[in-house]
Amino acid sequence: MATLDTVSLDIAVVLGSTVMPVHQVLRLGRGAIIELDSKENDSVKILVNNHPVAEGAVVVSGSRIGVEVRRMLPRSPEYR
Repeated sequence: MATLDTVSLDIAVVLGSTVMPVHQVLRLGRGAIIELDSKENDSVKILVNNHPVAEGAVVVSGSRIGVEVRRMLPRSPEYR
């Protein structure tokens, strides 16, 4: 019998996006700053296994950075 301990999920948080030519990406070095299309207080997208499941906000507490879930998204029909 399978348990939840053996289930693996890939969780990603999308802060924003940008469009950049490949030659510019190849010239990026350590510490490079990439300008995104979002603002400081915009919500972030939370993806599980590359599927959007929630929206949230970035939270900073001391030296730790986290994401607070603010709104769960409706499940897509393929996962019902």
